[in-house]
Amino acid sequence: MNARRRGHPCEGHPLSSSFTSTSSSPLSSYGWDTHWEAEFAPYAERGLLPGRVVRVDRGQCDIATAEGVVRADTAFVTPHDPLRVICTGDWAAVDPVGGEPRYVRAYLPRRTAFVRSTSSKRSDGQILAANVDHAIVAVSLATELDLGRIERFLALGWESGAQPLVVLTKADLVPDPVGLSYLVQDVETTAPGVPVLPVSSATGEGVDVLRAVISGGTSVLLGVSGTGKSTLANTLLGEDAMAVQAVRDIDGKGRHTTTTRNLFALPGGGVLIDTPGLRGVGLWDAGTGVGQVFSEIEELAASCRFHDCAHAAEPGCAVLAAVEEGTLPERRLDSYRKLLRENQHIVAKTDARMRAELRRDWKRKGAEGRAAMQAKREGFIR
Repeated sequence: MNARRRGHPCEGHPLSSSFTSTSSSPLSSYGWDTHWEAEFAPYAERGLLPGRVVRVDRGQCDIATAEGVVRADTAFVTPHDPLRVICTGDWAAVDPVGGEPRYVRAYLPRRTAFVRSTSSKRSDGQILAANVDHAIVAVSLATELDLGRIERFLALGWESGAQPLVVLTKADLVPDPVGLSYLVQDVETTAPGVPVLPVSSATGEGVDVLRAVISGGTSVLLGVSGTGKSTLANTLLGEDAMAVQAVRDIDGKGRHTTTTRNLFALPGGGVLIDTPGLRGVGLWDAGTGVGQVFSEIEELAASCRFHDCAHAAEPGCAVLAAVEEGTLPERRLDSYRKLLRENQHIVAKTDARMRAELRRDWKRKGAEGRAAMQAKREGFIR
């Protein structure tokens, strides 16, 4: 296979001088452990090097290895299935020194994966980050809270297999402690079982707590543009690794700066993946995640008279009774219904697409089989 670009060491990358871990492996600061070592054993026998993908860009990627950060071609790990392409956070097997260009030969099975649906009419999924332990949903306090959007992010976070965490950025813009506590309570009601932490990169409020929470694994930083993700990433890193643009005077929002998904080893321990601002947050087969976001509704539904209750107008519906009593906000039920409908729609479209692809595959194989039989008959007649 011809190289699309020649590989080269990634000089100047923010990670190129980060290998200062005192543990046995230079990769331990990026999450390398006995699990990954065992998974990599077959590739080690082939003389390949382990490394973690820190950025993917235009058919190549940057990989943190024991040698430092290297550049490698991804031609061998770019299948047609968008959910199987290599992405930031993957552990990869890369060619050793001497190959020019270097290639990523394979990547290890993922522990977790954060996936959303694309805007494609083909209902494709897009993987944003792999092997993540914490899904940090950044929500700016510079604007009015969008609780529905938070629920959407949390559904994808739970579905990924990671532990979601809501970080309310720009907390210094809400100087009244009572007012801030009310905002935190609103989000906590929206995010059962999820820690909610107000943070200010300007004053340092909550940063030490956040740093302690994410020090034991890999975290992906998610949110729409202008929430202060890049500023928060720089604060956690202790350096200006990510470009940040000025806040707009008209509405207090930041502007979109991050254009790729980048992985960094944090100085206090842990790994952080920063992502571009997401304009669309489509669900992708996230039924379990939706159930966890609305766990109180799922618990109430268990007491409904009918096991297939749609919580619309059925008699004996415990969910509707809770709304009437005021113990369940009607907004929560409306949001629950909306996300369920959306998820069912995307699952149905995906299943239909898969069935269509199978039919095309069967037809192709059938045509090949008939052509082979015809050729065999013609050869026999001759």
